Amino acid sequence: GIFWIMAKMVRRTCAFCSEGEAGSVMYIAKERNIAAHQDCLLFSSGFVESEEYNPDNLDIRFDVASVLKELKRGKRLMCNFCRKKGATVGCEERACRRSYHYFCALCDDAAIETDEVNGVYRYLTKYFLADVVKIMVMVKAYFTCKSVWFSVLTVRIDFLRKCKQAGLLDDIFEEMLDTLHLAQEKLMDDNTSETEYEETVISLFDCGLFENILTNIHSG
Repeated sequence: GIFWIMAKMVRRTCAFCSEGEAGSVMYIAKERNIAAHQDCLLFSSGFVESEEYNPDNLDIRFDVASVLKELKRGKRLMCNFCRKKGATVGCEERACRRSYHYFCALCDDAAIETDEVNGVYRYLTKYFLADVVKIMVMVKAYFTCKSVWFSVLTVRIDFLRKCKQAGLLDDIFEEMLDTLHLAQEKLMDDNTSETEYEETVISLFDCGLFENILTNIHSG
């Protein structure tokens, strides 16, 4: 029979990196003018290694067609660290909707898990959408049940003042804004899956902030 052989990326090592150093291995497809770090490929969420993968011959590890497909997917994903497109690395935590470039994830203190034997390459961010939603729920509870929460309020005010003194308050609000910005991107993106769309909508309404803003706009 006739077998269709997919074009493969050629394995190379950066001449400026020490041998064995993370990120030193690259794969190149000269005919398509593409070069990619090995780790960028391995940790990309939508990328799968070639079915012909052979540990004894790493030159056939990645096929060009799959790399092109993953590059196309990454064009609509913004990195939560550098704010540029091409962020194909997704967090393993289902509740986290952050995407990164591989090296940006390292810069943002992501926890990397590598299991070469079983082909597992994944990472976890230090941020989780659920934690931000909890903060928003607490804010809503304060404004809607002020009398009930009076005793708790004193503790929380002291806590926030300590956060301010420690220089953390700006980071907390910046994280809340980043989460809302990410939710906006997913709701505006026609390519967002139905599951992701539903989860984003549920998160917005569960925290109450979205509903309160709509009410204020209507009353105004």
